[in-house]
Amino acid sequence: MDFFKAVRAVIPPAWQNAPHMDPELRAYYEYFSTVFEAWDGPAAFSVTDGRYIGCVLDRNGLRPSKYIVTKDDMLLIASEYGVIDIDDDNILERGRLQSGEMIGLDLQFGQILKHEDINDYLKSSNPYMKWLNEYMVYLQEHTGENYDDNLELDETKIVERQRYFNFTQEIVEQVIEPMIKDGKEAVGSMGDDTPLAAFSQKQRRFTDFFKQKFAQVTNPPIDPIREKIVMSLNTGFGEVHNILDELPTHAHRLKAVSPILTKEKLDILKSFGDPKSPRYEEFYKNTTFSTAYSGDLKSALDALAKQVIESVKNEGTRIVILDDSEFDKERAVIPMAMAVGRLNIALLEAKVRHLVSMVCVTDEVQDSHSAAVLIGYGANALYPKLLFSTALKHIKHSKELHISAKEAMKSIQTALNGGLLKILSKMGISTIASYRNSGLFDILGLGEEIVSECFAASKSALDGLGYADIDERLKKWHKDAFRNDGFNKIFPLKIGGFYKFYSGEEYHDFGPAVIKAIHRVADEGTPEAWRDLKDLIEKRDRKFIRDFLTFKSDREPISIDEVEPKEEIFKRFASAAMSLGSISPEAHETLAMAMNKIGGQSNSGEGGEDPERFGTERNSKIKQVASGRFGVTPAYLRSAEEIQIKVAQGAKPGEGGQLPGHKVTALIAKLRHTTKGVTLISPPPHHDIYSIEDLAQLIFDLKQVNPKAKIAVKLVSTIGVGTIAAGVAKAYADKIIISGGDGGTGAAPLTSIKFAGNPWELGLSEAHNALKANNLREFVHVQTDGGLKTGMDVVKAALLGAESYAFGTGVLTMVGCKMLRICHVNKCSVGIATQNEKLRQEYFKGNVQKVINYFTLLAEDVRSIMASLGFRTMEEMIGRSDILEVIDDAFAKKFDFSAVLHREKGVDTCQRDSNEPFDDNAFEKEILKEAYSAIKNPEMPVKIKKTICNLNRSFGARISGEIAEYYGDAGLKSDTIKLELNGTAGQAFGAFLINGITMKLDGVANDYIGKGMHGGKIVITPRHQGESFSAGGNTCLYGATGGKVYIAGSVGERFAVRNSGAVTVVEGAGDNACEYMTGGIVVILGQTGVNFGAGMTGGLAFVYDAEHKFIENINQELVEGVRIDTDEGDEARHFLKKLLKDYLVETGSKKAEEILENFRVEVRNFWMVRPKNLTKLPLNLENGD
Repeated sequence: MDFFKAVRAVIPPAWQNAPHMDPELRAYYEYFSTVFEAWDGPAAFSVTDGRYIGCVLDRNGLRPSKYIVTKDDMLLIASEYGVIDIDDDNILERGRLQSGEMIGLDLQFGQILKHEDINDYLKSSNPYMKWLNEYMVYLQEHTGENYDDNLELDETKIVERQRYFNFTQEIVEQVIEPMIKDGKEAVGSMGDDTPLAAFSQKQRRFTDFFKQKFAQVTNPPIDPIREKIVMSLNTGFGEVHNILDELPTHAHRLKAVSPILTKEKLDILKSFGDPKSPRYEEFYKNTTFSTAYSGDLKSALDALAKQVIESVKNEGTRIVILDDSEFDKERAVIPMAMAVGRLNIALLEAKVRHLVSMVCVTDEVQDSHSAAVLIGYGANALYPKLLFSTALKHIKHSKELHISAKEAMKSIQTALNGGLLKILSKMGISTIASYRNSGLFDILGLGEEIVSECFAASKSALDGLGYADIDERLKKWHKDAFRNDGFNKIFPLKIGGFYKFYSGEEYHDFGPAVIKAIHRVADEGTPEAWRDLKDLIEKRDRKFIRDFLTFKSDREPISIDEVEPKEEIFKRFASAAMSLGSISPEAHETLAMAMNKIGGQSNSGEGGEDPERFGTERNSKIKQVASGRFGVTPAYLRSAEEIQIKVAQGAKPGEGGQLPGHKVTALIAKLRHTTKGVTLISPPPHHDIYSIEDLAQLIFDLKQVNPKAKIAVKLVSTIGVGTIAAGVAKAYADKIIISGGDGGTGAAPLTSIKFAGNPWELGLSEAHNALKANNLREFVHVQTDGGLKTGMDVVKAALLGAESYAFGTGVLTMVGCKMLRICHVNKCSVGIATQNEKLRQEYFKGNVQKVINYFTLLAEDVRSIMASLGFRTMEEMIGRSDILEVIDDAFAKKFDFSAVLHREKGVDTCQRDSNEPFDDNAFEKEILKEAYSAIKNPEMPVKIKKTICNLNRSFGARISGEIAEYYGDAGLKSDTIKLELNGTAGQAFGAFLINGITMKLDGVANDYIGKGMHGGKIVITPRHQGESFSAGGNTCLYGATGGKVYIAGSVGERFAVRNSGAVTVVEGAGDNACEYMTGGIVVILGQTGVNFGAGMTGGLAFVYDAEHKFIENINQELVEGVRIDTDEGDEARHFLKKLLKDYLVETGSKKAEEILENFRVEVRNFWMVRPKNLTKLPLNLENGD
């Protein structure tokens, strides 16, 4: 296969939603999409076939790929500038690849092939457009009226189906109705406190056995809303042909824009494969196979697989339609996910998988998770018949929903599409084609036989139920579905209870009885109250993994007087991260004071903290750094004894967050450096963590700004978290948190709360043992969280390897939470999860003593258990999983807990005070010594001249941290410390810079310039200036809250992402500039990439657009581009001119000089980009704009 075609077929740019792309080039990519799925993930690939060398960047521009061309004909491509010293006089070109771009070198002719050269070759190599026009069929073109409003299922018979497929009243009201009303999946709050599907004694869907995978550290999740330009649900049907051939007939394909089909599109799809239809083509011959069965499940499944394979081989079937419509009183149906998974493997083993597309006509799909499971194991598309029918029936009988049937069905399809995009994007995947057949799920509670025969692409975290067990459950539900006695007569549908507590339904660990018991413990602080709570928890039967484990100590019991005091145990307790914003100031401060009083730790959460609390009993010892970087300033970081990097959150791993505008009070806006009443968006990934190396860089940054603090990294339990934990330890973290999937949240989609993240027991055991196996356990402290309540929970966590324990939902309950699960609507009835002044003042009854009461009794409970096991200190108990054993119980014997109880040889606890990086930052430490006189005596400024190289990382952070220690975020007067540098600066130049420091660099810098800067000035003036020369890398000014940055050259992707206050001028930028920006001023004197201003809710940007191309690059969801050469633009125009004059003085920029000399003319080429709801231009930054 041709070199360039092979590379671009496997690693295409984002073409599906790129109207700016050449249509002939799009035709090339669409043609090859019939045989190749797009490769996703952060990478700059270097490839060669001997003649050509190429480098191609991933479609989302997640890795740096920088190049230099010299006058003596050398091409250097690397992730950083400065890897080889090159004389500036010898540099002909200094550039970078943008998202999805490729550069090549023809060794035979010594010719560099740029991105456009390669594109011209690809699109002209064959008449791809002609082939697509002739052979590719789009279902939408054949659709007349979409969204038929007739109930396909008989309303009198629909109830039995709803019962069997677990459509409860709760599902209708909590899941389906929000989809109908909003066109989005339902949002909930708090965590999942229900048992695993395998452990549950209530009816659960088969897809509940599957937990979604998500990206953490090794690759980033994607924002499917703000970065939808790279996403696609485009779905094809037809054979996958030989990838080495390029034939016109390979374009034979039926296409749909989504794998969620309507009845109309399903009928059109069928018509192309129906010999009786005039549209019939043998490429699409379809056959429908029923998944109904009446014998035993395993035999029915094998028979179905045999029947399908014979049809494909002997009858030419190319589209297999699996249909559960034949469900009736005599026949149950095979779970659709099981049928799809088994067929997928059977067809592969029969060597005919490439011939077949699978479509599911199913009543099993209720939400995006159940749809994703089918697609993840091989289904091309699905028609959720019962979901649509239930919705139609609901709006027909509802007195509150005033919406047409067509609108309702369109809303449901839109919601499912959005949910699917969210699920695949949390794994960092852009297209549904790449997600299909990926098996990106952890399986919890299914036996090895089912997993190997149906879901071999996935791993099982807990082997368990076999075919016979599932068959038994299906037949029970089938029988119950047709019962019309008892409650079934009164309530046709079951009540539910999976999402919220209902008496007699699914168990909830934070049910009313438990909450009442916790309140009593907090109020009374008596042993009697504790015993009642302990009984409720420890007699709940087999609901969670830890309930299946009991003690078998190898020691004799000891007196409790010999056990370490409760004060030592308190030191191991922490309140989990909850931001001031998600909870009220009163609740936030109460928790901080209580934890400080007992010697534990509280966690600020994402969103900053009032500086008035620093150094007082109200200070949170743990300061969190999350993806939004809200409130992260030098003083904030310096006030911490521990800094926690939140990579993922238990309730919604792989997702960002959103604080609704109604929760953004004046205080919260001040702390987050944003505007009151404006919604705040945290991106799904940290935009400076796309790999383990990037995490190591952020850890290094934080260790410079606060050398005294421990750096912790929060991960979520999933299969493979042990490998991630080992990488985190190697990245020099001091602490690793393994958070359970049952952790709480202020707001998240219900499908995330319920179906992503594993129990902490699984992740903790894996991480602890992986660290031991790699001889890393002694370097890091390990913590866990997720529904911990009693001493039994804490002790079992300790035995599985945790040295400390965090409490989230539990501490909220201590201060009054009633678990109403309405945190996201700002109407918390007890004044905790709200910013409403009235609710806070009148109804918040929490206090410090309540928290102390609970933790005192918890610590004494731990001590009591330790005494019974014969342990004097927790230190000697940690990691002793050998003294746990599985309970002697018939149900427990169905499951294999050996992975949880496994114990590697080696050290079980952290043995180091700090996990010191190999780089001791000697360069900046020496400069700090020279600058210290100005820190001591600010009235005596200093000027320091040095040569810098790309080994000198995070330069400025150490000095800034030292200034913050004594002067807070106010810092020093301008230019107190002047640093004049020459050379190539390393990563994170100017990170967390503070007022008083001016850094002038005669050279270039790499990624993360000005990350988190709060003040000061950075001026970068390379020898070769201007838009055509790169002078800075990716993700500059990430989370900046102040200061100025002037760069006389262009910069990379995601410039000024989450900028909250910095003022900057550069001469060109890549894709996704000003993403999530909430404040500050950005001026770009050259071209930008696409998706400009996505998620931007504050601040302003001025973009020079001489070629009149920029307006196409704006993401216009939240912002608009306006001209400033108008009367209304007078203030903005003069501000821009003043700023450009300052920029010219500092950099000597030729571009700025030309613009200013002809400003009356050139001002017409500027766009001002501002949020649509902005009422006042924030141009007076000194006055708080």
